[in-house]
Amino acid sequence: MDKMDGMTMDIEQANMEKLKDVFPEVFADGKVDFDKLQGLLGHYIADDKEKYSFSWKGKADSLRLAQKRSTGTLRPCKEESKNWDTTENLYIEGDNLEVLKLLQETYLGKIKMIYIDPPYNTGNDFVYTDDFADGIAHYKEVTGQAKKSNPETAGRYHTNWLNMMYPRLKLARNLLTDDGVIFISIDDNEQANLKKLCDEVFGEDNFVGKWNWYKSETPPNLSYKIKKNIEYIYAYEKHKDSVKYKGEKKNSPSNDPLTKPQNSIKKLVFPVGTISTKLKDGIIKKGTYGTDKFPNTLLFDLEIRDGRNVNEACFENKFIWTQKTLQENIDSGVEIYLSENLVLSYKRKNYDNEVPPNFISAKQGSTIEESGKRLAELFGVSVFDYPKPTELLKYLLRFKDDSDSIILDFFSGSATTAHAVMQLNAEDGGNRRFICVQLPEKTDEQSEAYKAGYKTICEIGKERIRRAGEKIKEENKDKEDIENLDIGFKVFKLDSSNLVKWDNTPTTDEEEVKKRIQQSIFYLVEGRSDLDLVYEIMLKNGLSLTLPVEEREFDGVKAYIINHPAYKVLICLQTNITLSAVEEMGKETIGTYIFADRCFADANILSNTEEIFKKKDKEMRLF
Repeated sequence: MDKMDGMTMDIEQANMEKLKDVFPEVFADGKVDFDKLQGLLGHYIADDKEKYSFSWKGKADSLRLAQKRSTGTLRPCKEESKNWDTTENLYIEGDNLEVLKLLQETYLGKIKMIYIDPPYNTGNDFVYTDDFADGIAHYKEVTGQAKKSNPETAGRYHTNWLNMMYPRLKLARNLLTDDGVIFISIDDNEQANLKKLCDEVFGEDNFVGKWNWYKSETPPNLSYKIKKNIEYIYAYEKHKDSVKYKGEKKNSPSNDPLTKPQNSIKKLVFPVGTISTKLKDGIIKKGTYGTDKFPNTLLFDLEIRDGRNVNEACFENKFIWTQKTLQENIDSGVEIYLSENLVLSYKRKNYDNEVPPNFISAKQGSTIEESGKRLAELFGVSVFDYPKPTELLKYLLRFKDDSDSIILDFFSGSATTAHAVMQLNAEDGGNRRFICVQLPEKTDEQSEAYKAGYKTICEIGKERIRRAGEKIKEENKDKEDIENLDIGFKVFKLDSSNLVKWDNTPTTDEEEVKKRIQQSIFYLVEGRSDLDLVYEIMLKNGLSLTLPVEEREFDGVKAYIINHPAYKVLICLQTNITLSAVEEMGKETIGTYIFADRCFADANILSNTEEIFKKKDKEMRLF
């Protein structure tokens, strides 16, 4: 029987076990012999120690921060959610570093796409300053503070930004599926450092490319040298594969040539009736036709009747296709044309989506001016500066062409990603789910958003999802199955653990001792509920926070059943549990039973409970 420690996944230990499984010989006394490991990988140690490395002050601390386990939790907030009982979307308020740690167990290897628009290193808006001692305590301090600046004159301008990004990207990579991808928006200030950072975190071989997005038609005149219309989007896959990304469908108003000057000469035979032409009925004698630039040799006489070839047409040219490819294209509905001077061309009925070029135009990705205008129309007031366009996110989402996946944005801002996911699902009938994470940064008291009642960025994001979802449904009301579109979201908020920690600070105050004992008996932090603890247990057992939670009674004992599609989990937190209640619980088709320590009045009841589940061959855990 396992006993859970209430902490997040031990990433360091998990990595050690993976390494030990592949290279057991490099371990001695529980430590890694790195020289031996290098040799096994074919990188032998040379006398010359000079080598390329990307380093900065605080890098080692940032790595330790990423791997440090969190004692925090995510508390459910039903009153701020929408469609709590049915939605599979999540909106999480909190510092994304701690949240990413908390998501490791549940979403490890399950996120198909991550999009982030992190704070650009402009010298302002630098609220993500991490604390190496206690992330949760620091987070509570940060939420009560204003934004900090990161001036170039501080001497740690780039360092501060790298220390902020490094641990978050390390944790984010763990969450990606093997074929998952991360897209990162960035401007000029840190794009060079971002490339080097991502090369290290994701691997140079997994670099997909850099897209240039035409973000603005009216950029500000802040520079004497260059007007900045462009921002960048870097893409890395977890394990780069050969699957093509899907851009826009080609729309060809004219025919495409069947030849290329650089190709070798080939002979193609076109079956009867497969060539369309405007040539008059009659016999065309064999010979070389076409143009000086594009000659086309007809090997046998060709008969035309009613705009079609009535015998096999045999041509010799620098064709782009083999005979087999020609037949495949004819079978798929491709139309072959022969011009009046006997030049061959073709046209498809439907062209495949082309691989997206590295330039995203205003037509494809819209602009920040347009997105700002639309967001203001949605709210009736301007609530957010420079929101990313939903068109841009939809364009990126289509690259993978996976309509049943989880999309994560852990710098959520105005919740453009959530809006885009709902919109695209409405358009193509997909079942994409979003997870948005956002620090509840305070809005400026002079801003229109603050005056409209939105005191934090999170309040803007949640309200946008509510309004956008309803608008999408209304605009698509005549669409089949639109009533089942998921426009809801469950709100969770980062907080310290729900479990009381024993205060072992020395004291001679009897009242203080009594207070501590009383707190430990009641188990939960003041103001927390059993349901808060249920979700903490789910989170730290790798269960999705969107799973339905059902409250049940067994012989008067309350328990919660988590309805996982593959297996059910029962969680019981009630004190003085009876064996009759345990027997009742054992009759359920439950995969795992989780009990709190306080459920059992004595060791005898615990022992009997263990025996009951052992006989039924069912798993039991203690929390």
